[in-house]
Amino acid sequence: MDRFIDGIELTAAIFIGIVAIDVFVTVMLRYFGIAIPDSYDLGQLLLGILIFWGIAATSYRGGHITVDLVWANVGPRWQRAIDVFATLVLLFVVAVQTYTLFDKVVSTYDANVSTFELRLPTWPFFAVAWLGDAAAVLLIAVRTYRLIFHPEAIARAAEQVKPVE
Repeated sequence: MDRFIDGIELTAAIFIGIVAIDVFVTVMLRYFGIAIPDSYDLGQLLLGILIFWGIAATSYRGGHITVDLVWANVGPRWQRAIDVFATLVLLFVVAVQTYTLFDKVVSTYDANVSTFELRLPTWPFFAVAWLGDAAAVLLIAVRTYRLIFHPEAIARAAEQVKPVE
């Protein structure tokens, strides 16, 4: 399972690189009066993919933004209960989001939506974003299971993520 988690994080990192290269090349070519066809549409679609794969990458490790005002002032037993509750809420929200995003993939495919200049179909981009969202659901479910039955596995994962000071 840890290799799968690392694979999802690597996929998110690859999409970060693709978006960075796209933005850099697009901006640099502007200085020479050259425009990449559909660069704006492709940039938006790639950013959407990046966001959903980023959700998958941060959901398992707990690397997302948190507010720990109550959590920091209670004992370890309550901290674990808060973690389990928060993860269950996150699992529900992301599962509903995944369901609605799949509907968006299907409706985009059925409507034959395409980019403005090159007329590329947009549904494959939505599908890749949906895969990232589905991966997030899977990872959040694994995180929930490990929080309840194997909290030491989550503690090891949290040690790997160092907070920014």
